[in-house]
Amino acid sequence: MTSTADNPTGIRASNSDRERVASILRAATAEGLLTLAEADERLAGAYAATYRHELEPLTADLPDAGRRLYAASPEGTAQREQFRAGARQGLIRHAVVVAVLAAVAISVWAVSGAPHFFPGPIIFFGLLTLVLHARRVGWSSRGWYGGPGWAGRGWYGGRPWGQRDDGWR
Repeated sequence: MTSTADNPTGIRASNSDRERVASILRAATAEGLLTLAEADERLAGAYAATYRHELEPLTADLPDAGRRLYAASPEGTAQREQFRAGARQGLIRHAVVVAVLAAVAISVWAVSGAPHFFPGPIIFFGLLTLVLHARRVGWSSRGWYGGPGWAGRGWYGGRPWGQRDDGWR
């Protein structure tokens, strides 16, 4: 990694990073959180940013750093739908693998004539991993998990590890 005099360990910002910040700034302007002059200045800064750390101050003074504004924007909605489609495909692939492994295990058990049902643990752990996978990506599009990234709470409830809220007792 090459270093610069300004930031020796900076991570370069991608076009999608800049567009995400620009979307937040446009939504904040539409909500009346920023004036047109502020929005123009910040948009110019967003498109001129080279490193990710240059993008953070542009949304730092917005509520929730603009994450909820991005989630409500068309770009955020499209990203969420794209994530859900990929998550559904992954979950279907996982279910097919579990079903095939269960069928093979049951077939081997039926052919072997074993006195105990040895595919039981295989089926149990396969279903357990399937349920955990479904829980991780959300049960449905309107489920308790809000989806990816910005507005989603994550499968652990959105709290930093080790912190509890009033409902966690």
